[in-house]
Amino acid sequence: MRARFYKVLIIFAAFFLAAKPGFAQKVTVTPLDQAIFQSLQESLTTDKPETLDATMIRVGKALIGTPYKEKTLEVGKKEHLVVNLRGMDCTTYVENVLVLGRMLQKGEKRWSYYLKELQNVRYRNGKIKGYPSRLHYFTDWIRENERKGLVMDVTEAIGGVTLYKPINFMGTHRDLYPYLASEENFRQIRMLEAEVSAAPICVLPAKEVATAEKKIQQGDIIALATDIKGLDVTHTGIAIRMDDGRIHLLHASTKGAVMISEQPLSDYLKGIRNNIGIIVARPLPNL
Repeated sequence: MRARFYKVLIIFAAFFLAAKPGFAQKVTVTPLDQAIFQSLQESLTTDKPETLDATMIRVGKALIGTPYKEKTLEVGKKEHLVVNLRGMDCTTYVENVLVLGRMLQKGEKRWSYYLKELQNVRYRNGKIKGYPSRLHYFTDWIRENERKGLVMDVTEAIGGVTLYKPINFMGTHRDLYPYLASEENFRQIRMLEAEVSAAPICVLPAKEVATAEKKIQQGDIIALATDIKGLDVTHTGIAIRMDDGRIHLLHASTKGAVMISEQPLSDYLKGIRNNIGIIVARPLPNL
């Protein structure tokens, strides 16, 4: 699939070299990102009626082989929209699959629309107001995008249990986050962490995942919950049902690229240190 992308990129790259994002906010993007976007639109557009979950799986699989890149969004001195389809971390992969999937289902192809929707899922209220406005904690990301009508947390419905946990990893590990050298950013993040900590987290225990597989749908967003102090989630991906009838994880893996886990999700979790289970958010179709 990736090989087919790059054949198309040769055709589109020259055209997009001089293209402007067509977006009011500052955007970090390369011509290759724009060419990959166009390639995805060309290869994945279909006239056949399709559910959002099916579209997201097609988008997710089309990105298999995309290199894993950590700290994808830590670019520049000021917070702005970063587009990187050349390399993704687990969260930016999920964001792009969600945005592109919804666009394809809607029949929307505009680059400016993609930028707007990517910003919408990544930032509180869809507005960039500095580093603290980015949805850094994934449970906060789920709640915010549930409020926007983009996803629905279905963890409780499939057997999850509620817990409360102090979420303050960024504030207690300030040295790991260059943007927190700013006293104002640090102050706002600490305030945000207090709000996130006050909200309940619903987690499907790891030992229950195999039993609950039949309730997990393809295209569901899977977040791996952790017992690491101060942290809610360590990894994210997309649920995909394979030929063995089991749910696997389609994700940007730290092993090097976007891939499908060889093991079913329930077995994959056993190899993740400090994992306590999963959180499941179901993408919602366009109204």
